[in-house]
Amino acid sequence: MTEPSPDAHSKRRWWQQLLGARIDLTPLRTSRDFRTLFVGGTVFNLGAMFGYVAVPYQLYALTSSNLAVGAMGMVQLIPLLFFGLYGGALADHVDRRKMLIGTGVAQTVLVAVLLVNSLLGQPQVWVLYVVGALMSAASSLQRPSREALIPRVVGHHELPAAVALSSIGGQIGMLVGPAVGGLLIARYGPPVAFGIEALGLLTATLMLGRLHRYPPIEESRPPSWSAISQGVSYAVGRKDLLGTYVVDMVGMFLAMPIVLFPALATEVLREPAMLGLLYTAEAIGAVVATLTSGWTSSVFHHGRAVTLAAAGWGASIGIAGLMPNAWLAIVFLALAGGFDTISGIFRGVIWHQTIPDSMRGRLAGIEMLSYSIGPLGGQLRSGLVADLTTVRTSIVSGGALCVLGVGATAAVLRDFWRYDARTDVHAVQQRDLRTQRDRELAATDEPSS
Repeated sequence: MTEPSPDAHSKRRWWQQLLGARIDLTPLRTSRDFRTLFVGGTVFNLGAMFGYVAVPYQLYALTSSNLAVGAMGMVQLIPLLFFGLYGGALADHVDRRKMLIGTGVAQTVLVAVLLVNSLLGQPQVWVLYVVGALMSAASSLQRPSREALIPRVVGHHELPAAVALSSIGGQIGMLVGPAVGGLLIARYGPPVAFGIEALGLLTATLMLGRLHRYPPIEESRPPSWSAISQGVSYAVGRKDLLGTYVVDMVGMFLAMPIVLFPALATEVLREPAMLGLLYTAEAIGAVVATLTSGWTSSVFHHGRAVTLAAAGWGASIGIAGLMPNAWLAIVFLALAGGFDTISGIFRGVIWHQTIPDSMRGRLAGIEMLSYSIGPLGGQLRSGLVADLTTVRTSIVSGGALCVLGVGATAAVLRDFWRYDARTDVHAVQQRDLRTQRDRELAATDEPSS
């Protein structure tokens, strides 16, 4: 019998490596409720992106004021700060399925209000602001429950794949929603976008209604400032968790150049037609990174992976700011988006593999604040530095400071840098607690409630 040639062995190894790099779809095959969360979440995010484009478009059309459009961000920030923490405490006390359905219905009704307002002869600006604040509150109440459900619906060993898959829905929404929404708004106006958004949110909410019940596993505390403080104390007390929050906030605060893209395209690179690609470059890189994320399941030093990926984000942003033309800048922005996604995957794995279910909602609320506050502050920093110096200086300095800041964080928080999923006391404890439930899940495809 003829032995395979060295070339055949080489090709086989290359093919095996390629298959190992592709995204792991196991959670979609093994868990009915994860499939429901994935499909429902994707539809929800896609629908929401139509409103993401329609609201600022209508605000500017009604006011002709950039300040009025920017003010919406501040209007939405205050509910985010309060309801993000409260929603996390609520997610630890009530049935998380009921939270998803209730907040989904609320958001559908609110978008219907925007639709009715847009059909008026003279749409009211104050309605956009009021509904914007209420939508921020409802979304902040919903997200901790959705994030906290992931470890309940998949096996412990499937969490890296589940985290990667969960990010796909948002990435699809960011790639497709704004582009299609912008075209429809330009042709038919905001009412069509609000109508599609309402339909998408309603459809997703009906899908989420198929989930099993997920009440608290252990005795829980009613939402209160004491319960919220307990969650904050837990996060600060665990340096490995604290590192995930601080690294993300440092990276986003120091290297968030999105607010500078119009000036970069028109004044620096002198290629205004490339502005849209500058905005979508990071999302493209994120999708590629997610689709090739199968290798993440074989990595166990998650703290180091988060640190190196966050440093890669900063370095890529800084290099993009040095590029002489838009195409090269887009390449490095896409690379930055890929690094950011990898960092996010490993942060999510640390959270889901080590946080007790009784605390997971509150920690999800803190996580939501960490990735919301950093970019908001980062846009302010980027704009201020650009006005004081130049656009290129702002982008390049931000990238360099990000690398230094992320490295300093890892140096100070040594427990975060040394984190090993195989030996970490919290990861081992949660893995042992879930062993029996994972066996039942694999055998029956029925999650415990």
